[in-house]
Amino acid sequence: MDKYSEIRPYGDDEIRPVLDRLIGNPEFLSAIASFYSPRLARTFPALMRRAARHKLKGQLHGVHDVETMQHVIASYMDKMIEDTTTKLTHSGLENLEDGKSYLFISNHRDITMDPAFVNYMLYHAGHTTLQIAIGDNLLKKPFVSDLMRLNKSFIVKRSHKGRELLQSLILLSEYIHHCIDTGQNVWIAQREGRAKDGIDKTDPTLLKMLAIAERKQGLSVSLGKLHIIPVSISYEYDACDVLKAEELHAIETQGSFTKTDRTDIHSIVTGMIGVKGQVHIAFGTELVVNSDDPEVIATDIDTQILQNYRLRDINFLALEKLQQDGLPLQTKLVTAIEAAEINERSRAAFEQRLQRVDSKLHKYYLYSYANPVMSFYSA
Repeated sequence: MDKYSEIRPYGDDEIRPVLDRLIGNPEFLSAIASFYSPRLARTFPALMRRAARHKLKGQLHGVHDVETMQHVIASYMDKMIEDTTTKLTHSGLENLEDGKSYLFISNHRDITMDPAFVNYMLYHAGHTTLQIAIGDNLLKKPFVSDLMRLNKSFIVKRSHKGRELLQSLILLSEYIHHCIDTGQNVWIAQREGRAKDGIDKTDPTLLKMLAIAERKQGLSVSLGKLHIIPVSISYEYDACDVLKAEELHAIETQGSFTKTDRTDIHSIVTGMIGVKGQVHIAFGTELVVNSDDPEVIATDIDTQILQNYRLRDINFLALEKLQQDGLPLQTKLVTAIEAAEINERSRAAFEQRLQRVDSKLHKYYLYSYANPVMSFYSA
């Protein structure tokens, strides 16, 4: 495994030393204290760091390998689900064969919660938990990298250029094939970066990367070995919907959106603690790869993701509002809105949420919820 030492998750013998290092890291402790008690962390920083250290030592006392770390993470997920969701459902787990490893390719709406929900479903169904692909752009601080690698995340080195980038992509592809060959499940997003506009579309270059380790065999053969399962993740409410609208507004009005050191961390925390409403995780069927054309394969993945996406009242209400604001709709979309039978409680909740959003962001906010309906009916 030394070949993959710079990108792979931490192994059993590394878990405890990394945890001890984190528990002694003042920057990490300050981040934990700010997460739980922002005001007290600002007023009494040293005291709150000590409190955070004491709490973490107690919670992580029995963690000594990957398996026990996964149990702790599952308990955190239980609390997060209870606090931020009204209902969590799943479908398609019966499509998975016991003892077989898969590459799960999902739509991408939330930095950490997308793989976390997929992982949670696999964990409780008795399947092997995931190795999770995460971009190095999110790992600017060493303690964040430690946290991710503790949770079975491996690093996608997007910051490399030229030949160095090619070598890192080959290594990444080899590592993913190695995981599948050795009985490990893997998760990767269908594209780089979250779908901020609500349009879920697989990037064909992702498929080329996945196959590059065994490119001499052809795309269909190489990808077939990965046992790809498309996964559709449906949030009733995107916890980062306003943040995404702000970014899209800045890009359209100013030409770009400037990230700070805290932008991604803010999105991660917002995604974790923000209200999500009803969440559905749909596992598709193993992809039958009959083509060497990445565009064709990407379309096949998209088809499953769109077909399995769970549309909610807010999606139809957003589309209806855009229509009222002058967006011309095809007859089938108008019919879909009418057939949705939206109840008054959903309508009132939608209006209240929209009122809390700055009017200059309404267009981006509404499209992020309406686009899944338009994608579904145009597929």
